Amino acid sequence: MDLDAYVAEHGAEWRRLEQLTGRRRLDAAEVDELVALYQRAATHLSALRSRAPEPALVGRLSHLVLGARARITGRPRASWAAVGRFLVADLPAALYRAWPWWCAVATGFSALTGFLIWFVAGHPDTAAAFIGAEAARQLVDSGFAGYYTEFHAPTFAFHLWTHNAWLAAQCLAAGVLVVPVFWLLWQNALNVGVVGGVMVSYGRADVFFGMITPHGLLELTGIYVAAGVGLRTAWAWIAPPAQLTRGRAVAEAGRSAIVVAAGLVGLFAVSALLEAFVTPAPLPVAVRVAIGATAWLAFLAYALLLGGRAVRAGRGT
Repeated sequence: MDLDAYVAEHGAEWRRLEQLTGRRRLDAAEVDELVALYQRAATHLSALRSRAPEPALVGRLSHLVLGARARITGRPRASWAAVGRFLVADLPAALYRAWPWWCAVATGFSALTGFLIWFVAGHPDTAAAFIGAEAARQLVDSGFAGYYTEFHAPTFAFHLWTHNAWLAAQCLAAGVLVVPVFWLLWQNALNVGVVGGVMVSYGRADVFFGMITPHGLLELTGIYVAAGVGLRTAWAWIAPPAQLTRGRAVAEAGRSAIVVAAGLVGLFAVSALLEAFVTPAPLPVAVRVAIGATAWLAFLAYALLLGGRAVRAGRGT
C-alpha cells in the first residue's frame, strides 16, 4: 500500500470527520454525514492495520475513530440517578443474592471465634503460649482499652477504614482460590479469640465485649460478606448452574462481587467511625452497644429486606 497516496485520497474525509466530531451542535444532515464518515474511517483503519501498520498514522486514525464513536453513541455521564439506582437496587440485590454464603460464613466463624474465646479463657497456659504471660497481663491492664485511644480519632478511623477495606478486597479477590479466604478468616478468628480469651480469663469480659461490640458487629459482618461473596464466585466456577456455561457463571458472580466491593467501602467507613469515635467514647456501655447494634441491624435490613425487594423486581445478577 502506498501510504502517501492513501492519505491523499482519504485525508479530506478524515479532516471533515474531525470537524464534525468537534462541533457542539449538528443538524440532521450533519449527523448522517458524521455516521457515514465514521463508518468509512473505521474501514480505512482496519485496512491500514492489516496491510500497512504505520504506527503514527494508525494512532491518529484510531483516535479519530474513537472520538467519532463517542460523539455518535454519547459519552457516559455520572448522574445522581445512577448513584441512586446503585444504592437502592444494585447493591442490596447483590448482597441479597449472596446472603446464604455470607450468613454461613458468619455463623461458622462466629462459632469458631466463640469457641476459641472459651478455650483460651479456660486454659490460661494457651494464652501464654500465644502471646506470653507478661504480654497477656499488659493487654488486660491497659493494652486492650488503650488501643482505641492511642491515636488521634480521625487518623485512627482512616487507618481502620483502609485496613478493613484491604482485608475485604483480599477475601473477594482470593475467593476463587478458596483456601486463602479460609486462611484470612482463621487469622481473624484466632486474633479475636486469643484476645477475648485472655480478657475473659482475667475477669475483664465486660471490658472486652463492651468495647468490641459497638464496632465489631458491623466490621466483622463486612469481612464475612466479602468472604462469602468471594466463595460464591469460586462455587460458580466449581459448579455453575445448569443453564449457564462456567465462564458465564463466573462472569455474573464476578460482576456481583464488584458491586459488593464498592458497597463495602461505605460499610467499612461507618464501622471505622464507630470504632474511632463511639467505642472509646465516655458513654455508658449500653449506649455504645445500642449505637453499634442499630448500625448493624440497619445494614441487615438494607441487605435482606431492601435487597429481597430489589431481586424480586429483577435487579442484580
